[in-house]
Amino acid sequence: MARAPSGATCSSLPSSDSFVSVGRVGRPHGLAGGFVVEHASAAPERLAVGAKVYVDGRAVSIVESKWAGGRRVVRLDCAVARGSVLAVRRAELPPPEPDSYYVFDLLGLAVEEDGGRALGRVQQVSPGVANDVLELDSGIELPLVEACVQEVNLEAGRIVVQHGFADAR
Repeated sequence: MARAPSGATCSSLPSSDSFVSVGRVGRPHGLAGGFVVEHASAAPERLAVGAKVYVDGRAVSIVESKWAGGRRVVRLDCAVARGSVLAVRRAELPPPEPDSYYVFDLLGLAVEEDGGRALGRVQQVSPGVANDVLELDSGIELPLVEACVQEVNLEAGRIVVQHGFADAR
């Protein structure tokens, strides 16, 4: 467990779909209770000193935040277990820019080719060297680029991709 300076611990409360992950508690860093944040949010304000995050549905504050060895290291105002998810309320996120989407909005969407062939559902969006990659439950991986993705329709729950990208794996 990462230690808090006050010795306080965070109790577990049920989590909800109204929360979005901004990282996960990784290995300890230093002696004061800090830890490396795995899968840290790209938005620096989410893990800045004074930011409020939730662990198992309970609000906690970030009391220290820094970069060490190219990784985000934080310390919270209470102890949390390694592997715990750090989250923010979905409602507190700003709306994405036009033609941009939060990863959690894409998860679970059905993906089909422009001819109507079903390819699977988005299981994960992974960062790639040149672009993000849609990983489907069928094992297909598709580049998240304009040449491939023709339409993202959150209301209809689907993504339409250009014919031929699914065959080129």
